[in-house]
Amino acid sequence: MKHIVTTVALSGFLFATALPTLPRNASAASFDCDRPDLAADEKVICDTRALNDDDVKMVTTFELLSGLLAMGSRGAMQDEQVEWLKRRHACGGDADCIRAAYQERLKQFDEVYNNLNRPL
Repeated sequence: MKHIVTTVALSGFLFATALPTLPRNASAASFDCDRPDLAADEKVICDTRALNDDDVKMVTTFELLSGLLAMGSRGAMQDEQVEWLKRRHACGGDADCIRAAYQERLKQFDEVYNNLNRPL
């Protein structure tokens, strides 16, 4: 039993130490990291675990909110997303700028969610 616990603990440690880096073929939620024509912002997102996670959270939240909004509000949110993507793209390879862009967008999504009409 002690051997099993040690093996599980060692496996967990090895897994955790491997997390900070991503293989080049990992995919973010909103685009394919294997594309040869990645923009600078996309390369940084593919190569940075935290930014990749932010991308996954952003696109998942966007999709969930899109399903909850009425057609007009959904269209407005899609238009805002296009503008936000332009701002993220303008960050180029600046990871701090990209991180701030995701934080801004996720905060906007929180506001959209908090303002949804809910039945009593």
